[in-house]
Amino acid sequence: MELPVQPVENDDWWADKVDVLLAAAPPLVSFTFGLPDPASAAALRRAGSLLAQTVTSADEARLAAEAGLDVLIVQSSAAGAHSGTFTPDQRPAGTPLPVLVAEVRTAVDLRVIAAGGLAGADDVRAALSAGAGAVMVGTALLLAAEAGTSAVHRAALADAASGQPLVTHAFTGRPARALPNAFLAEHDGHAPLGYPALHYLTSPIRKAAAAAGDADRANLWAGTGYRAAREAQAATILRALTP
Repeated sequence: MELPVQPVENDDWWADKVDVLLAAAPPLVSFTFGLPDPASAAALRRAGSLLAQTVTSADEARLAAEAGLDVLIVQSSAAGAHSGTFTPDQRPAGTPLPVLVAEVRTAVDLRVIAAGGLAGADDVRAALSAGAGAVMVGTALLLAAEAGTSAVHRAALADAASGQPLVTHAFTGRPARALPNAFLAEHDGHAPLGYPALHYLTSPIRKAAAAAGDADRANLWAGTGYRAAREAQAATILRALTP
């Protein structure tokens, strides 16, 4: 595999993506890893899109409200994969999702979608009772028939020997929750922050590992409730989450 000789830093073709969204004018556009720039947000709003922002604290919710965002995706630290925190150098607090939703609803008067750690109908009910108008799930669908989850990832999720997912920035330079493996045992706690440079550096390793069925060097994203994930049609999984 070939690794980048120099660090790769870019904005993931932000302006091009905004242009595509302006042309398509979808009803909802969501942002994570920080707030959109004011010019892009204003242009998307003029195109008719509602703007949603991932937040991980009441303070971030206030910043999103001040920036004119319409909807908040309130993500607890129990979520799998990347955290939407505005401050990746600080690990998000382990606030339970219902408590976090209630804190955000107290801080700002915006519609809330709850995410992170929703493993069953009781979790969904608690988030809705705390003030969320809707929920989002990710880990619960990783074993769905329609999911594009790699074979090595699916096997790890179903393996009774897999451990508790931990938050790490070793794979991408930004905090994300993944199943423990040899890569994390070697690099977690030592890898630098720095997304997307670290993401581009490790991407060839992770892709090769997934292709080779090597669970020890692949990024096995998973939320804390991954044990509840099951193989079924996505619609069946979602119906089981309905309170």
